[in-house]
Amino acid sequence: MAAREFESMVEAIRLKRRMTTEDVFALRRAVYPDGIVDVREALALFRLNDDCEAATPAWTELFIEAQADFIVHQAEPRGYVSRDNADWLIAQVGRDGVVDTARELELLVKVLEAAKDVPQRLVGFTLEQVEAAVLEGRGVLARGGTLVPGAIGEAETAMLRRILYAYGGSGAVAITRTEAEILFNLNDATIEADNAPAWSDLFVKAIASHLLAAQGFRVPSRNEALRRAAWLDSPTGLDWDGLSAGSIGSALLNGLKGVFEPTLGERVEAAYAARNADFEAQQSESERIDGDEALWVVSRIGRDGTLHENEKALLAFLRAEASHIDPKLLDLIRDAA
Repeated sequence: MAAREFESMVEAIRLKRRMTTEDVFALRRAVYPDGIVDVREALALFRLNDDCEAATPAWTELFIEAQADFIVHQAEPRGYVSRDNADWLIAQVGRDGVVDTARELELLVKVLEAAKDVPQRLVGFTLEQVEAAVLEGRGVLARGGTLVPGAIGEAETAMLRRILYAYGGSGAVAITRTEAEILFNLNDATIEADNAPAWSDLFVKAIASHLLAAQGFRVPSRNEALRRAAWLDSPTGLDWDGLSAGSIGSALLNGLKGVFEPTLGERVEAAYAARNADFEAQQSESERIDGDEALWVVSRIGRDGTLHENEKALLAFLRAEASHIDPKLLDLIRDAA
């Protein structure tokens, strides 16, 4: 569809301030004839989301699908969210720092879940939406009608869990320091509240993950993925005309040599064994709480001068799971026992 026709369609729907299923189907046909969502179309969909007060479930599906395609699946390398795209998304959904619609909040979480890696700023911004709702009564979660101001309920806990464990959030398995700080902020501010039982479990395990989790497999950084993609797209540089008899003979000899080397299965088995040994070594090292980590935990737990139940549960968990604990934290654990 020509750009002028598409803009006319969008403007007609905006003027109605509502969207029917037929409108959504027409938009889908207009946006996806080539399978590509461009920035003009992505911005137009955001305008529609802002202006249409009533919309069908089909609109929610199209809006999130199209934006995720534009932000995650089309930019190179595919599956990675660039800093520019993360900043663009935040600017669209949080003009005043707070997300106003459930559809936009769901989009943020879907982007985190769909991407291999995202800038930490986007993860932090998404977590801050829950923080703003719980602590300040602002944003779409606070307007949903089920949130009790100053408390963390089942819905907020479930949303926090989705955000924290979205695979691409930090490019690794572990919870980051930024994420852990927000969790401590929430815990400190809701100590006296009637929080959902699931919150205590999430708090303890997420903070322990930050301190103890082995990194294991890490998603390659976006720059590394771009470098690999460029290498794959580049010419091999192999000059067949320049091969000499000696080099051909060497190639044949190396081929015959392979007959006497370990089989493919043996090599794969050895590679897995080496990888497992490396992971076990990383895990053993990561399960240590060193001096810097210990100082951070002590400073966070002691910030309000009181040791609360969730913090006691965290210390008990660390005592049971850590292979080594720095004395600065061990003293606090013993006092809490």
